[in-house]
This record gives sequence, C-alpha cells and structure tokens, in this order.
Amino acid sequence: MGFNGEFRLRKATRSPASGGGHNAPPFVPAYRRLAREELARRAQEALTGLKECRVCPHRCGVDRTAGEKGFCKAGARALVSSYGPHFGEEAPLVGLHGSGTIFFGLCNMRCIYCQNYQLSWGGEGDPVTAEELARMMLWLQKIGCHNINFVSPTHFVPQILEGLVVAAERGLELPLVYNCGGYEAPETLALLDGIIDIYMPDLKYADAETARRYSGVRDYPAVAKAAIKEMQRQVGDLTFDENGIALRGLLVRHLVLPGGLAGTDELMEFLAREVSPDCFVNVMAQYHPCLHAWENPPLDRRPTPAEYRAAVAAARDRGLRVYRNGL
Repeated sequence: MGFNGEFRLRKATRSPASGGGHNAPPFVPAYRRLAREELARRAQEALTGLKECRVCPHRCGVDRTAGEKGFCKAGARALVSSYGPHFGEEAPLVGLHGSGTIFFGLCNMRCIYCQNYQLSWGGEGDPVTAEELARMMLWLQKIGCHNINFVSPTHFVPQILEGLVVAAERGLELPLVYNCGGYEAPETLALLDGIIDIYMPDLKYADAETARRYSGVRDYPAVAKAAIKEMQRQVGDLTFDENGIALRGLLVRHLVLPGGLAGTDELMEFLAREVSPDCFVNVMAQYHPCLHAWENPPLDRRPTPAEYRAAVAAARDRGLRVYRNGL
C-alpha cells in the first residue's frame, strides 16, 4: 500500500498532543477553535432533532427518543460495535500509532454487498451514553492515536456531538475524521461545520437507478455530490504535517465495482471539475462479493485487474491526487 507518484503533500503543523514540532504554531482542531457555548448549542440542537428525525436525507420524521425507528433503525443512543487503534486505514490517517476508530452499528444505506453487514444491517454493537463515548475518545488519545475516526457516523451525529462536548471539556485535542457513506443531509453538515477536521466520504455511484438497486437510495448521486462539495467548502484540500499525517481536509473514497457499475469515469470528472483538481481520492480495489451480491451479477465477482487499472487511470487523467491500495 502506498502513494503513487502524483500524490502531493500540503503541509501544516500538528498539535503537541499529536507529536508535532516545537518551532511552528501548533495545529488546533476545528472544534477547539469553536466557542464552548456554540459546541454545546449545536449538540443540543441535534439532540432535539431526534424527536422528529431528519438527521440524514431519508428525513423519516420518527421520534427516536420515544423508541420509534426509521430507515436506519437507530434509537436514542449511539450504538458502538468496537473502538481502538486501526492500522488498515489510509496511511496518512494511520501513521505510527493508528487511527483511533469508533465503529458505529447500523447505517442509513442498504448496500447489498456490504462487507460489514453484521454492523450495517444487523446492528451489531452496544448502546452507549455520551459519557461512555467521551471516554472512548479520550482513551484513544491517551494511547497515542493520531485522530478520532468516526466510522458510519451519519445516523448518530447528535450523540457524537453530545459526547464531543464532554470529551473536549476533558482535554480532547485530536483531529476528528467523519468516515461516512456520502449520503448526508445539508442540515447535518451545517451542524458539523467548524467541528470536523477531516471528511472521508464514499463516492459510490454516478447513476441513480444503480444506487437504488444496490444501496436502497435512489437519489444518492445528487445527494452525495452536493455533500462532498459542502465538505470541500468547509475543510478544503487535504493537508498534512511534516511526517505525512493528515490534519485537515477532504479525502474521497471510491470503491471500484465490477462491470463499471460505479460509473468511475463520470465521478472522477466531477471531483476534478466541481470539487477540486487537488482532491485526494483513494481508488479502492478491495471489493469482493458479500451478503446478497452473489444473487446480483456482476456483483458476484471481484473487479478484474484491468477494471481496476482503468479506474485508477480515470483519476490520474483528471490530475487528481491518487492513493491506490489495489491491484
């Protein structure tokens, strides 16, 4: 796994807690530059919204505080499957000590080939309080992780913000990574503006009908594109410290699907023209059939080496900053 020759660093400096140098001003995560009262206000606004949930684009309108369930099946508490240092993420997140991942259960999409279906479909995990979520963040910082990486956070943004208020009060100062499927509501992204340091969305499909058939969301392309443009507006291009550890910015993941189902060429054109010519994109080759993929050709096979190379070429040809971890 590594960077190709087109990858270009944008350097910044890190906070002392993350091991940065002493000669430059320290990097300060976004939420620590936000007024304490404003962070608390946004958390409360998000929590109040659970009474008529519109956290994601499904806008189900259910009262999650009363036990009602919408598309994602999430309730009033965040559901955490696992947490700890993760070394399988992109190298700029992992560094020497790992990305401090918190994996949430359930999802606001229904990808029929999901490789974490026990979490996304099955809801594997335990409900946690804001206090418990804060303790997780602080423990990940204590053991030396380079960031706090919220994996599948969309449907639990209110609970994450509630936990962040507690963690920030107790000294959390790591960059926050929002590691999502790309199906995000603009109202929720507005709440996260000035809080999230690194957005890491998927960009899955160029075609709406393909998205509906394989992930249960017909309007995915339009919603994801708008979300990614807003993420870019908030955090800009990905920047790094002197050791190549990501500090702030946008990192887009694109999973190559067999048979060209993802519409890679069109999506790379979108990133280059409408997001940023310096957009950092991970062209991912790890697709393999899972769950219901076997019943839906061509998802019943892995992408061929030629299909993957064509996807990488589509990103390179647009001048994007390409990270490849595949064939």
